[in-house]
Amino acid sequence: QVQLVESGGGLVQAGGSLRLSCAASVRTFSNYAMGWFRQAPGKEREFVAAISSGGSTNYADSVKGRFTISRDNAKNTVYLQMNSLKPEDTAVYYCAAQPYTGLQLGRGGYDYWGQGTQVTVSS
Repeated sequence: QVQLVESGGGLVQAGGSLRLSCAASVRTFSNYAMGWFRQAPGKEREFVAAISSGGSTNYADSVKGRFTISRDNAKNTVYLQMNSLKPEDTAVYYCAAQPYTGLQLGRGGYDYWGQGTQVTVSS
C-alpha cells in the first residue's frame, strides 16, 4: 500500500518562502512520477507542479519562476520549494504519486494521494 505524508505547511507573510516535503512509503520510489496539487476553499483541486521518474519537470503558469519541484530518491521524498509567496497561493497542498509513467499534469493521472498540508499566506 502506498502512503504519502506531506509536511512543511504553515503560515507565512506574502513574499516569504516555504518548503513542502512529501515522504512516500513505496518499494521503488525512483519508478514513480510525483506531483503537487492544491485546493483553495470553494475551488477545485488544481495542478501545481510535477516531476517524472527521470527528473523532468512541469509547472502551472501561476507558479512558474517561483516554485521548484525536486526529488531525492535516496530519501523517498519529493519537495516543493515555494518562494515569493502570494495570498492567492493559500490552499491545502496535496502530494500525488503514480508508478511507471511519465509526467502527469492532471488529477486523473495519479492513483495515490496524501492527506494534504495547509499553506496560508497573509498579505
